[in-house]
Amino acid sequence: MRLQAAGAILGGLLFGCTSLAGAQVTLNVVTAGDTNMHDLQRNVLAPEFEKRNPGVKINAVGSGPGEAGSRVVVNKLKSQKDAGVAKWDIDVAIVHQIVMPDLIQQNLAARYAPDLATWKLMTASDGRNALGFNVEGYVMPMFHSQVVLAYNPEMVKSPPGTFEDLVGWIKANPKKFGYNGVKGGMSGVAFTTGWTYWKTGQYDQYAKGPYDKGAEAGWPTAIKELKALPVTLTSGNNDTLDRLNRGEIAMGPVWVDMLIDLKNQGRMGPKIRMKLIAPGFPGQPMYLVVPQNAANGSAARKYVEFITSPEIQARVIVERNGWYPGIDGQHVLPHVSDKAKALLFQDVPPEALARHGLSFPLSSYFKDLMTAYEEH
Repeated sequence: MRLQAAGAILGGLLFGCTSLAGAQVTLNVVTAGDTNMHDLQRNVLAPEFEKRNPGVKINAVGSGPGEAGSRVVVNKLKSQKDAGVAKWDIDVAIVHQIVMPDLIQQNLAARYAPDLATWKLMTASDGRNALGFNVEGYVMPMFHSQVVLAYNPEMVKSPPGTFEDLVGWIKANPKKFGYNGVKGGMSGVAFTTGWTYWKTGQYDQYAKGPYDKGAEAGWPTAIKELKALPVTLTSGNNDTLDRLNRGEIAMGPVWVDMLIDLKNQGRMGPKIRMKLIAPGFPGQPMYLVVPQNAANGSAARKYVEFITSPEIQARVIVERNGWYPGIDGQHVLPHVSDKAKALLFQDVPPEALARHGLSFPLSSYFKDLMTAYEEH
């Protein structure tokens, strides 16, 4: 979904929404991300929550993929704040890390999370810090996801173990590796970031700081080398997966959860496998945020508690979607089937995730890297 279209849909659906006859509350839930994120809210979480909470209707809206989708949410809330609207018509927002400084510094997000029953179950460091910015209390991670290389073992007999191996494979198999650049989805962003970490060897500098513009000196050369490779540029996260499933490409960076979700639906060939290569790719959480002046703040908090409960984290987040849980896994994994654990960890065991699952860079580096990719 393009940014302009997403903004138009968001404005139309939310401003035009009224409670259904007999319903006490219509809870507006807006999620950034691909269609799988919207489908999850609309088709899975909303019906279950409505069944448990008579009188509440969930109106789920997708704002579009990647950072652009999260920016739609920020712009929507800011426009209502600037217009002096007393009660804002987004009750729960699901956004990427990169927009949290704007949401907090512009007083658009409430510090709501410590009041939740599930707050004490959340121990992840990125539940308190997002790309170097303090978000403690303003967010609950809905899940943690990871980018890996997905590959067709019939076309890739010996999958690469490192970026150096990958470069050799791409050159030997032109156009059989696909990724979506830095637009249209975060899997391509994660691949580009991992490439930059590898080429510069400065992961700690970029991920932990401090910010130093001079540390970006090697980026133009690294990006030019990346763009010179004979790859297939896809239009987004879903397109990479679709092309992989059709055999048009043999390998590409994907989100673990999107791959597992398609397998669970029977829409992805079961033979497709995963590899997390050295030195690694970034992963990220998606945050549940309650806006400062949400019209239905109490119901919004209840919805976040529902999503972050051990039951829903096990059954929906891990079992159905193949995400790593947003709350501490010790409360979740005892309720997860052996089959789901195998899907999540067989190709990417916990030790590989711990070693090669990286963070995205500090927000200043992140923005500079996206600009540098477009410029070079």
